[in-house]
Amino acid sequence: MRKTILKTLAGLTLLAGAFGASAQNYPNKPITMVVPFAAGGPTDTVARLVAQSMGNTLKQTIIVENVGGAGGTIGAARVAKSPNDGYTVFLHHIGMSTAPSLYRKLSYNAIDDFEPVGLITDVPMTFIARGNFPAKDFKDLLTYVKANKATVTYANAGVGSASHLCGMLFMTAIDTELTTVPYKGTGPAMNDILGGQVDFMCDQTTNTTSQIKSGKVKAYAVTTKTRVPSLPNLPTMNEAGLPGFEVAVWHGLYAPKGTPKPVIDALSSALKVALKDPTVVQRFADLGTEPVAQDKATPEALRAHLKAEIAKWAPIIKKAGVYAD
Repeated sequence: MRKTILKTLAGLTLLAGAFGASAQNYPNKPITMVVPFAAGGPTDTVARLVAQSMGNTLKQTIIVENVGGAGGTIGAARVAKSPNDGYTVFLHHIGMSTAPSLYRKLSYNAIDDFEPVGLITDVPMTFIARGNFPAKDFKDLLTYVKANKATVTYANAGVGSASHLCGMLFMTAIDTELTTVPYKGTGPAMNDILGGQVDFMCDQTTNTTSQIKSGKVKAYAVTTKTRVPSLPNLPTMNEAGLPGFEVAVWHGLYAPKGTPKPVIDALSSALKVALKDPTVVQRFADLGTEPVAQDKATPEALRAHLKAEIAKWAPIIKKAGVYAD
């Protein structure tokens, strides 16, 4: 019995030593950053900017892999089941906090199956429409969608996506049900807005700013308390005629549960560097957002924020009665 115990302890010591050495040498191969939406969307844009800068700091390539579908839950489930060695990380937005209430069955737990790395940014949203949409301003938009609710189409990136949440709150606020057209990401949704196949949507500035500035879409309002510096002529929802309507989309970085603390610390440190990177800061500004403060780019801050957001959205989603299987 004594020999068995000693062998077991020796094995555990060797395993711990190997694990520690592996963490100390991290990273020694490319890292995959999973984004749970299609390429070209706003979360994908944030991911690629952050991945490039973090890769420079970590001296390894970070490959962005798009695993879209089911409002981000397919990508989340994949990462939850991935090896916890630090070579698979996950960048998701506010949908991480709404999925537990929106989906009746999830194959993962948003709190228990991930290690938070840090918050990244809060992104304002904008109401936009196809270039030839009849409404000339937000007041006209409200009038038009109420009068034509049977035919107006609202695009979103799927149940649980930021565009879906914004649309759900919008329809609740104006007490009008509209026909929704779900996509596997806001990249494809934007393509159909540009092509005139759907009428309008609410989407993040990271996906809409360039299209607004080029005049390819009509823009009506931003969903924040104050105007966005990169879109100074766009009114807030309060100014436009829907007081109290506010939505901002936060993004966070995660790793699978059990990823060693030294690895999480390395990722968090690289994230902090990325959020001070002048190129990232400028590109974020161009897209209508900015990095979070350095004290928010930490595991502790993201963990607390995620828990608070889950508690915040649960009663809102329950009241709206919107669920997905």
